[in-house]
Amino acid sequence: MSLDPDDPRPPYVQITNLLRAAILTKKLEPGEQLPSQNDLTKRYKVSRATVQRALRDLEAEGLVVARQGKGAFVRVRTERPMELRTHIEQAFTEQAVTIDFAGFSGETLHTALLEPIDKIRSGRLRPESINIRILVPDTRKPQAIPVPVEPAEAATGTRPKGRRAKETPLSRAHGIMLRSTQAITAAVTELEALGLISEARVSVRVHAVTPSFKLYILNQRDAFFGFYPVAQNTVPVAGKPTKILDVLGLDAVLFSYNQKDERGHGAEWVQQGQLWFDSLWNNLGEDFDVWGDLDEGEAP
Repeated sequence: MSLDPDDPRPPYVQITNLLRAAILTKKLEPGEQLPSQNDLTKRYKVSRATVQRALRDLEAEGLVVARQGKGAFVRVRTERPMELRTHIEQAFTEQAVTIDFAGFSGETLHTALLEPIDKIRSGRLRPESINIRILVPDTRKPQAIPVPVEPAEAATGTRPKGRRAKETPLSRAHGIMLRSTQAITAAVTELEALGLISEARVSVRVHAVTPSFKLYILNQRDAFFGFYPVAQNTVPVAGKPTKILDVLGLDAVLFSYNQKDERGHGAEWVQQGQLWFDSLWNNLGEDFDVWGDLDEGEAP
């Protein structure tokens, strides 16, 4: 189906609506791969950037999930997940912003921070301070996940010693973690350097526990919790498609808790979530310099 030239809505909105309708009416089945970006640009006669915007909106709605190197797929669960980005942006309306994150890489957190940071740059949000703590596994060391499905591949080691060394699923995960934490650190600390906020701090600690869930605590008042599904996933490793056991963070449905929600024990949940985070941060976390291993951060 082509776009309607008489429709006043932008092309990316029309494409989003057409693909959304196809997903919700099961013309595109759960788990089915969407047409490639090249196919969509040809079909709708639009730019690649327009298609990418439409796919990002569908991903934000929880209707599709992007797989690195493979494309976009209809989520198995198509109910709308908790919209984290909206709550993070709301947290930035306060003078003192605090975010505690525990999870696998911080990739989703980075995505959720892009819009509020842009609004600070443009003057639409004006917090005085930002303090972000990121708690992730030490992917320089062996972890239960990610690992190759084939046992023979598991003997290749856990971490390359340089750019030309053999990449493994774990070293790939380390690169994703580095890129995410570096991007968050650079974007947030730049706000202070530009004089847009008074204080900006991003702290990263690593630990030896393979996460089975992700946790966000915003301004010590709102908590968002989601389990990591474990599944086989095919990803590029050392330039080759490789089947691995992986955590699917983008598929994690988030449950929300608020200090003022007494009916759902929200206050107790936020309190215990903060207690758990602080205990891991203080007792198992080791300070991690995100700029100390640039070769890994630049790995493909």
